[in-house]
Amino acid sequence: MATTSSAPPATATGLPRPRAAVVTGVIALVLIGLNLRAGITGASALLHDLQLVLGYGPLVASIIPSIPTLCFAVAGAATSWLTGKLGVEKSILLSLAMLAAGLLVRGIPSTGMLVAGTVLGMSGLAVCNVAMPSFIREHFARRTSLMTGLYTVTMTSGATVTAIVVVPLAQLLGSPSAGLGAIGILAVAAFLGFVPVALHAHRNSVRKTAGHVSPWPLLRTRKGLLITAIFTLQALLAYALLSWFPYMLTTMGLSAAESGLLYGLMQLVSVPAGMVLIAIGSRPGMLRPAFYLSTVTMAVGVAALLLLPVALAVIPAVLLGFGLGIFPLVMVMISRSGQNTAETTALSTLAQSTGYLLATVGPFGMGLLHSATGGWTLPLALLLAIALAQIVVAHLLSGGRTARTPATAGMKE
Repeated sequence: MATTSSAPPATATGLPRPRAAVVTGVIALVLIGLNLRAGITGASALLHDLQLVLGYGPLVASIIPSIPTLCFAVAGAATSWLTGKLGVEKSILLSLAMLAAGLLVRGIPSTGMLVAGTVLGMSGLAVCNVAMPSFIREHFARRTSLMTGLYTVTMTSGATVTAIVVVPLAQLLGSPSAGLGAIGILAVAAFLGFVPVALHAHRNSVRKTAGHVSPWPLLRTRKGLLITAIFTLQALLAYALLSWFPYMLTTMGLSAAESGLLYGLMQLVSVPAGMVLIAIGSRPGMLRPAFYLSTVTMAVGVAALLLLPVALAVIPAVLLGFGLGIFPLVMVMISRSGQNTAETTALSTLAQSTGYLLATVGPFGMGLLHSATGGWTLPLALLLAIALAQIVVAHLLSGGRTARTPATAGMKE
């Protein structure tokens, strides 16, 4: 999947880009990556404290972790249309402005502001999520695997650092809301870092518009259906865990600080895991073993969380972190799919909007089932069933013609 070349990175049209524009694009990519999960993991680590301070009930407590995936589905569905009107770069700039504003609003100590800021920020994040594979395809056509790996690694790194430091930061600031709002500063940096990229694209007509390809007919293709299925399952598992893992450990008897450290460990493990899985999957005939390694490890991790005592929570934290490394593999497949940027955006829109809509069941259902049963046995048993289904879908996706990239097989499969 990875390529090596001494030539300057090219656009999707094959034309070389000025080195300064390449450097600026890489910096912007890193800054965006740092934000793609920080706002989610930061809120997850503070959910218990936020509920205690703001005083909202179990229904709101279940809704708040579900907002990101719901916004990803609704706002993400409009991304293909939006990039067709504004172009990829302007759409990403708009999404970063929404993300920064929403995260800063969450710093206001009010349940209403927490919900409103989460909706605004996660809607911006949704557009950015869907548009990034197209941005990488357009600006780094010869290095899609490398750049996808870079932004997913920085995404996980940002999530890890945020999960570890947000609780101590909130304690230092004297308020969980203030600690949550402070994450918005990172989003402001990403917005400012992307401004030169958007200006360069506008002045030099790197792209006028992305065009528009309807994503929904792709559900009738084998590749479109399977990529959507694998994205849905990994998103459901990931966001159920990202939303409730620290809260779960806290209710099982660990302190908030200990839960935050293990949450950070889970995120930290996913960084090298993603790199290892991409390295394995890039070798001829090794995509299926890479998918097996990530999906089976995820299933074992959920089983360990269900069966082992909380004193051994470090074991499922490591296993689940490795299982989360499947995300870069899926994103590389999306970035390299389609005959052009518009088709890549369409597949990304299909997979992410549909996937996140269905994945909303994960965090919302986990919260409701925990409230109804007073424990985590049933929620974790259902997550284990989903993890087993992910193994089956990964097997189908990584076999035969479906596993090939558009360089050798187009979207008409």
